[in-house]
Formats: sequence, C-alpha cells, structure tokens
Amino acid sequence: MAGGVGSRFWPMSTTVKPKQFIDVLGVGKTLLQLTVKRFGNLFPKENVWVVTNQQYREIVGEQLPDLPASHILLEPCRRNTAPCIAYVSWRIKNENPQANIVVTPSDHIVTDEAEFRRVIGNTLRFTASSDAIVTLGMKPTRPETGYGYIQADLSAAAVSDKEIFRVDKFREKPDLATAQEYIKQDNFFWNAGIFVWKVSTIVNAFRVYQPAISRIFEGLLPLYGTPEEQEAIDRLYPECENISVDYAIMEQAEEIYVCPADFGWSDLGTWGSLLAQSHHDVYGNALIGQNIKMVDSHNCIVHTTQEKKVVVQGLTGYIVAENDDTLLICSLGEEQKIRQYSED
Repeated sequence: MAGGVGSRFWPMSTTVKPKQFIDVLGVGKTLLQLTVKRFGNLFPKENVWVVTNQQYREIVGEQLPDLPASHILLEPCRRNTAPCIAYVSWRIKNENPQANIVVTPSDHIVTDEAEFRRVIGNTLRFTASSDAIVTLGMKPTRPETGYGYIQADLSAAAVSDKEIFRVDKFREKPDLATAQEYIKQDNFFWNAGIFVWKVSTIVNAFRVYQPAISRIFEGLLPLYGTPEEQEAIDRLYPECENISVDYAIMEQAEEIYVCPADFGWSDLGTWGSLLAQSHHDVYGNALIGQNIKMVDSHNCIVHTTQEKKVVVQGLTGYIVAENDDTLLICSLGEEQKIRQYSED
C-alpha cells in the first residue's frame, strides 16, 4: 500500500513526493524500496503488487523498475485501506485464485529483516492451510498513544502454530493512562497494519461484511487486465465507502488471529519516531548525512544529505532538516505545529 500522502517528514516529504518515496534513513534506498527488499526470497519479485495514487505512477515505476507495469494499481482517489485491499485482492484472485497474500504499508521500517522473514514465512504457512486472517502484533516498548492495540487471548493458541493466537479485541488509539495500563500486561500489542491471508479468505470476508465494496470489484472481473480496467476503476472507485480494513473486516470477522512479533518495527510517523529508531552518538543525536558536526548539542535529529557542511551548536531536542531550498529548525516537542506550513 503506497498511496498515502505521507508529508510528515517535511521538508523532505511533501504531497508531491510522500515519505514512502524518499530515503528517510539516508541508506540509499527509499522506504518503498526497503519494504520490497525486506521480503528477500520469500516469493518471486513478479509476485509484488503496489496500490498507489494515480499521481505516483511514474515514481513507483522508477523506484521499482523490475515491477510489471500491470502490477501497479492506481487509485483515482483515496478511500482508506479497505477499498485498496479489496481492489488488489480481486485483481490477484483473477490471476491466481490460490494466492496467499501479505499486505503491508510501504512507509514503515524494520531493523531485523531476518526475523521479519521468519515471522512472515511462518504466518504464510499457517494461512495457506486455514481460512484464518492473521495480523501482526508488535511487542510494545513504550506507552504509545499514536498506535492502535490488539488484545490477544494468549490462552488460545492456534492448534497448528503455537506462536499464533486468537484476537480478543482491537483497541483504538488510547490516551496515555490507558496506554500505560496496556503495556503492564503481556497480551497487548501494537497494531502494525500488516495482514496475512489467502485471497479466497479475504474476498469471502468482503462478500460477507462489506457487500457494497464486494459488488464493485466482483463486477469488474471481466475487465481486469484489459485496457478498460482503469476507466472502470476511475468511475467506480469513488463509490466505495471511505473505511479502514480494521473497521470493515478485522473487527467483524470471526477467524482473526494475531502473531506477536519483535523485529524492530516502526511506522515512522514523526521526526521523533525517526530519532528513536536511528543510531545515536554518545549525546543522543541521530545524524543522517555525511558532513555533520555537533557541538554542545543533545538529543537532536539532523537530516542533511545534500553535500552541505552542517554545524549545529547549543541545541537540545531539535529537528534540523533540509531539502533543496528549504531548511527546517524546530523543537521536537513542537513538530506538529510545522505541518500547516509544509505546503506554503
């Protein structure tokens, strides 16, 4: 899923080039490219599909040149994750009714790719032999109020896999006091928005729980893979309800499981989250760039990758970031205030 606006890392990311298409980590690969890379050899490259907004068609093709053009699906408008997942699911089903699918956002990071592949391989084996829907639950490391939570029933492990458990309940983003209570318990996990299921399972779930969305994509079966597909999507996609897959399917279906995992996950929603996930110097600074000098500065994140020499003196808890002709200097605690200026 690569259609989000993703402009929180301004000035690097904008609505024209959202964060999934930029090298946030300074490693020479964008978040989209890292997302594809972390799957390794779990499946052939030609089995990758990307759903994105029409305005990002060219950039997806440039960043993933091995991706078949027919595997870049274009949304004419944003309708949240349920229609996005429904579209690609029916499209895949049209090519391979026996497909086993992993759905993942394109703007997250994972630091332990080997463990990620182990968990994904394990859940794929589980869904291949069942009609279960599996979501990955990240072991929380702090009382985070920006994530939804999954409450697992750890007494009800799957018969065929003791690492996978039934979901008791999905919990909305909590306030701080509630989040602090959640992390005291061992059965609450962050909802990473990564799902595993057979294509037949998710299509049937849409038929049962979201019949209006189901009818749209079921009705397009004769057009998938033809020159008429895009025109039909442009015309009918806006009729889909704007709804997340969590509300549309996950909170209603019965065979819902969670696989608790710990592979260094973050959704990189803020500069602060990037600071937390990055390597620090002895003073707590995260430096992304080749020529940065920190003097009497602590707990800052500096992202300057365009060959400039940068010297920062006397700052604590700040963001310093540049992109082309724009420079940002902002307190980490006030970063939400800068978003109103990001497109001025």
